[in-house]
Amino acid sequence: MTQRTTVIDLASFQSGLTVANYKAIGAEYAIVKISESTNYTNPYIRSLIDLSAAGGIKGYAFYHFGRFHNDAQAVAEANYFINAAKARANVKPGTLMILDAEIQGMPTSSVIAFLDTLRGAGYHTGFYTYKYLLPNFNLEVIHPHMDMFWLASYPLANSRAADKNPDFNYFPSANYVDLWQYTDNLLGYRVDGSITITDNAIKLFNPSSAPAPAPQKPIEQEKPAIKPSLPAHSWVDDLGIRWFAEQGTFTSTTDLHLRWGAAPSSSVIAVLHTGDVVKYDAWARTNGFVYVRQPRPNGQYGYVAVRNAATGEAYGTFK
Repeated sequence: MTQRTTVIDLASFQSGLTVANYKAIGAEYAIVKISESTNYTNPYIRSLIDLSAAGGIKGYAFYHFGRFHNDAQAVAEANYFINAAKARANVKPGTLMILDAEIQGMPTSSVIAFLDTLRGAGYHTGFYTYKYLLPNFNLEVIHPHMDMFWLASYPLANSRAADKNPDFNYFPSANYVDLWQYTDNLLGYRVDGSITITDNAIKLFNPSSAPAPAPQKPIEQEKPAIKPSLPAHSWVDDLGIRWFAEQGTFTSTTDLHLRWGAAPSSSVIAVLHTGDVVKYDAWARTNGFVYVRQPRPNGQYGYVAVRNAATGEAYGTFK
């Protein structure tokens, strides 16, 4: 029997959700918007992941809103998506990466070019569209190029909050549906809500239990993450804190303490002022904050709290 699991998708307009909100929603998986066209990257990727993970999300996929009308532009957008996902969320091969196809005039051949570019880079591929747009695509031709089909079908003019038990009398009659988006206002939180239809959908949110995608040409594959799946290499230190590898730069917008440990009680190395920059190689959520780790000489590290884990308030900017 197929397990029914709630999935939410998150873009910049959900950046105001708190850890408490995510706990109240009670979803297990999230699909985070990374990019759009070749000139937009979601500025809230990191905080959406941090807060939703603290609120109970245990697996992630990522999506790109397509704006292309030809094969060459499709390939360019797919590469932009891949590069942004790597840079902003350390997304590894084996992760589910989804094309959001909502515009008119998007050729089936270009959808395939986009998906094949993702597969060629070692990612699982997903295709998303609305039921009313399906006649614009040849789904039978696209199907061999996607690992998951995510279909939206609900009354767009209906603003009433939906619960976590969708009305299957409204289920869209289409082939291959793995994930059904049935509302844009789950539990009144203005979050798109979906329900898994097949076990395949659940497996793809947990790469360790999903089959490796079949690339069109031989490539060097990285091992998929171990459950629970998070979009980064992670480890637990001697204090029991889970760290996630991520290369980045933090610029402070207030006075902060750089410490020898990831705790308010740790000894202070230096005081950071507005404009001071810290290059970091990992982050963790502990003691009520999100910390980043700064490599220092002789194998030592400094730590600074860069975000309030409960409210999502950031104490600087990230690159």
